Amino acid sequence: MKILYFAWLRTTIGKSSEDISPPEAVHTVSDLLNWLPSLGENYSSALEKRDLLRIAINQEYADLDQKIKPGDEIAIFPPVTGG
Repeated sequence: MKILYFAWLRTTIGKSSEDISPPEAVHTVSDLLNWLPSLGENYSSALEKRDLLRIAINQEYADLDQKIKPGDEIAIFPPVTGG
């Protein structure tokens, strides 16, 4: 599974992407967001405001209860504003 981090998430975590293999208990976006903070303080800090995050699975917006699988590309980013 490839995880992409954008904006302040990338800065706080310290990387723009990574390939991970979450435990078998991780089945949904919510499960993933609950597990990622166990990887370190930088992940905990970056993901503590989950209500601000947007998630895309394979370049399509996803809800927290959406299922994920090993070959998916998961993008995690804050809301985007523009002008």
